[in-house]
Amino acid sequence: MEAILVFIFTAVGISYWWLWRQKVFEKPWTNEGTEADLRDDIGSVLPTAKTGLFLFLVVVTSVFALFISAYFIRMELNDWHPVNEPGLLWLNTILLVLASISIHVSTRADNVNIVKAALLATGVFTVSFIWGQYVAWQQLIDAGYYLQSNPANSFFYLFTGLHGLHLLGGLWVWLGATLRVFTDVEVDRAKISVQLCRTYWHFLLIVWMVLFALLLST
Repeated sequence: MEAILVFIFTAVGISYWWLWRQKVFEKPWTNEGTEADLRDDIGSVLPTAKTGLFLFLVVVTSVFALFISAYFIRMELNDWHPVNEPGLLWLNTILLVLASISIHVSTRADNVNIVKAALLATGVFTVSFIWGQYVAWQQLIDAGYYLQSNPANSFFYLFTGLHGLHLLGGLWVWLGATLRVFTDVEVDRAKISVQLCRTYWHFLLIVWMVLFALLLST
């Protein structure tokens, strides 16, 4: 487990260092210059930002793949007792699907008001999902499924907690993108962040579907 944690922090650290080197975190629309210069800057940042996000998603996929591999290895031992997953997880899954749909709508709509409404809906659905996961934790604890009482319990909390942390990180980026949409005169300037959020939300939905299917089937 220590080796896995070292790998996680090293990989994430390298990813953020690479993103910083590529100036992905800079906001080209805040720089001084003509409107044409700003459009050129935005156009040059988008491919770099997409590459940076792709690299980060590769790292995250590797992390989840490592834990899933450990899950299959650990469940073969005799002290493994499957968790009785709360039915609330089904509702939470629907909420995350709705969040993914709404963020997709925000990148497709031409009407600014629809974009704003879709972004707000994404935040509401995502926060509701995270809160629902917390409530599911409480239901399991009340039922006696404590973190250290069973390896299956530990993996359930690990999977759902790690996934939730990535969503929380995504909400920070979503907040910045939403504020830009609500404050910028040119909404196109904020579409870089919104497009990246869409990709990230779709990715985390797929990850959750895999984790949920894994937990239900084992």
